[in-house]
Amino acid sequence: MEEHRCGWGIDHGIVQAYHDQEWGIPVHEDKVHFEYLLMEVMQCGLNWTMMLKKREIFRSCFDAFDFYKIAQYDQEKIDQIMQTEGMIHSIRKITAIIQNAKLFLKIIEEYGSFDEFLWRHSGYKTIVYKSHTYNQLPDHNELSDQISKELKKRGFKYLGSITIYSHLQACGMINDHDRDCYRYAYINEHYPVEERE
Repeated sequence: MEEHRCGWGIDHGIVQAYHDQEWGIPVHEDKVHFEYLLMEVMQCGLNWTMMLKKREIFRSCFDAFDFYKIAQYDQEKIDQIMQTEGMIHSIRKITAIIQNAKLFLKIIEEYGSFDEFLWRHSGYKTIVYKSHTYNQLPDHNELSDQISKELKKRGFKYLGSITIYSHLQACGMINDHDRDCYRYAYINEHYPVEERE
């Protein structure tokens, strides 16, 4: 018998693999955080399926999401990225990613890791909101508002509250899988969880 999934996670392809293997599983590696944030910046105005399809192009253009290297990019590197076939040719997004990499490093210097900076907001637990159901998910909340405000104050670009909420879902700080989805129970059983209204 096929396991129940969130409605958006059924395509028997790239989206389903992402849903089953990544979305909502707690992330504690800075490189993975940066990869997701980079893709979320690129997504602005577009859709996530396209980001998943272009993921390997991003990986190639941005040195496998190595934020230390990305922070050092110069105009020559930007031009090279802009000329890459299949790449999203947005100079504003590319320069924002470079700026974000520099600021990401400042957070690591301050907190020891970006992961520490982020997860302290949830008490290092995955949050399950009792009021969230599959058909009634917000696109942002008080937590994403707070984190986005902090990041914007530091100078991060393209990381508004809606984008940050998506990141919190993706990196497992918020478990927004459908209650009937097999991943919802898996996350709650395997990771520290805190229920909130």
